[in-house]
Amino acid sequence: MTSPVHFRCETDGGIATLRLDRPERKNPLTFDSYAELRDWFRALPYRDDVKAVVFGSNGGNFCSGGDVHDIIGPLTKMSMKDLLAFTRMTGDLVKAMIHCQKPVIAAADGVCVGAGAIIAMASDLRLATPETKTAFLFTRVGLAGCDMGACAMLPRIIGQGRAAELLYTGRSMSAEEGAAWGFWNQVVPRDDLETAAQDMARRIADGPNFGHMMTKTMLNQEWSMSLDQAIEAEAQAQAICMQTQDFTRAFEAFAAKGKPVFEGD
Repeated sequence: MTSPVHFRCETDGGIATLRLDRPERKNPLTFDSYAELRDWFRALPYRDDVKAVVFGSNGGNFCSGGDVHDIIGPLTKMSMKDLLAFTRMTGDLVKAMIHCQKPVIAAADGVCVGAGAIIAMASDLRLATPETKTAFLFTRVGLAGCDMGACAMLPRIIGQGRAAELLYTGRSMSAEEGAAWGFWNQVVPRDDLETAAQDMARRIADGPNFGHMMTKTMLNQEWSMSLDQAIEAEAQAQAICMQTQDFTRAFEAFAAKGKPVFEGD
């Protein structure tokens, strides 16, 4: 696969590590990096070489959101048609992350704001450092807090009242608050962030990858299901997983008092 132009990507042992690559400006997004990230995640379901994704930090920061000069300035001069095309594109990045069929781990250090906070939110698992500051800044620039799925997803992660406060005020959520509220799965020392994220990704990549795909699918699809529908969908999903070789490998390893080696089929 062609190497990305507008962000860094390294793939090793089934783990793809992404980083925005403008550390001197705290890694803002541009029109091009939005589109390339969207396309990269859209292609991910068809890649067998990637089992898990780490969206990492660079230069002590995760992402400062949309670039003020490269995005926000031009948006003030666009027509409604072009503005809607842009906001749909940014939403398509979130949808691509949700539907990429691979677990995504955000490893956020320092600044994690605006669209950067959304990328962390849209990830399956989230790690931070004590220095991480997260803010959904949209009202601070005269917009609504309902950006890229925030009003749907954030309340499900941290609760309606807490999400409302962050989305109305645009204030920064500290790493301590984020951990207490369930936004961050772990808060680790800055020097340990990369290792912790890679270790988590390795545990996932070494697991039953077809089962992980099904887990991610069900976590997202069941948002809009009744309980009866969800239980039936999970019954069907689990029956499908029971036909995989990894299920057989797990049984055979257990019977032999060994540890299964999953191969993803």
